Amino acid sequence: MARYTGPKSKIARKLGEPIFGEDKAYAKKNYPPGQHGANKRRKLSEYGTQLREKQKAKYTYGVLERQFRNLFKKASSAKGVTGENLLQLLEQRLDNVVYRLGIAPSRAAARQIVLHRHITVDGGVVNIASYSVQPGQVVAVREKSKSLEVIQDALAGFNHSKYPWIEWDENVKGGKLLHLPQREDIPENIKEQLIVELYSKQ
Repeated sequence: MARYTGPKSKIARKLGEPIFGEDKAYAKKNYPPGQHGANKRRKLSEYGTQLREKQKAKYTYGVLERQFRNLFKKASSAKGVTGENLLQLLEQRLDNVVYRLGIAPSRAAARQIVLHRHITVDGGVVNIASYSVQPGQVVAVREKSKSLEVIQDALAGFNHSKYPWIEWDENVKGGKLLHLPQREDIPENIKEQLIVELYSKQ
């Protein structure tokens, strides 16, 4: 499955925040890349502002354009608020749930852990990062993978009460998705209504 593999600090600088996590390069240069990046930011048009929010959501969750568009279609056809539905669908991705559980230090690392067959869902190995975890399902580290250094390091000192929609179980090194998160419980700085407005024009 294709994924973005380009320069992450450059994208973070373009979008104005460290969306890929701790970033030393961004911390030194927290302004847009390019010759005039350090100068006063040009005011974005309405379309530009909406497009930036979509790009921010895509890069934050590691989703490419076609996947993102399909998720938006699914969100818009479901009951409830489209923007919140979209964020919930993104949060349900297996790589994101692995990240939220603290099994991996980043979503990119979580994706690799999933692809390398270190994760189970309800006891069965699942190696599809975009797999949609449903309420009641248990996501855990595969038994023979529990000793992996990257997983042990990520879990060390992780606060498992950070997300009220996930219940951690130390015995299985995993957690259950209790319910879909409410918007106020999702910490990402994404203005999802701007994304809805963008797609409504297309």
